[in-house]
Amino acid sequence: MELFANIIDIFIHLDKHLSVVIQDYGLWTYAILFLIIFCETGLVVTPILPGDSLLFAAGTFAAIGSLEVSWLFALLSVAAIAGNAVNYWIGYFIGPKIFHKENVRFLNKEYLYRTHRFYEKHGGKTIVIARFIPIIRTFAPFVAGLGFMSHWRFSIYNITAGVAWVGIFIFGGYYFGNLPIIKQNFTFVILAIIIISVMPGVIEFIRHRYRTS
Repeated sequence: MELFANIIDIFIHLDKHLSVVIQDYGLWTYAILFLIIFCETGLVVTPILPGDSLLFAAGTFAAIGSLEVSWLFALLSVAAIAGNAVNYWIGYFIGPKIFHKENVRFLNKEYLYRTHRFYEKHGGKTIVIARFIPIIRTFAPFVAGLGFMSHWRFSIYNITAGVAWVGIFIFGGYYFGNLPIIKQNFTFVILAIIIISVMPGVIEFIRHRYRTS
């Protein structure tokens, strides 16, 4: 329960925690952010790591000179693209075994099935759409590797979506994060980003449950 409370606190007060990281680790902050974005998109066991909100917050700190926006954009784009690529190959090589097992530790099978349904509805566009939906974002490349998409086609969608996702949130934070109204209500802005991000997935889940009930 305490762990869950700490995770919630990190999400809600992301600006304060990121400020501490920048002060304590300096240039190593880039490596830390790279690792978080890579794991959030590249490992199916870490879908709860911050993505959209972290990028927005990082862009905000770049606006005040604590971080360099061009380095953020370049490095985190690479992290997002590389994470998805690794996730794809994990799905390709070991996905079929995991997908058909009843109980898999550290892996929520319902997330896999939900992403599977997302593919059935949206096809290849899932890689682009999923970039902006937490949890689905983490599982989409894994499911693609199961056989839903050839590697060359996946790579095109992956690069396009990765650069767009990082760019929108990094530069969104860079240009708007330090407006007085945003700074004074940063916690609410972060919550709004999280809620807006998860809404498409929630709506899709409710619609599926409604159709099958």
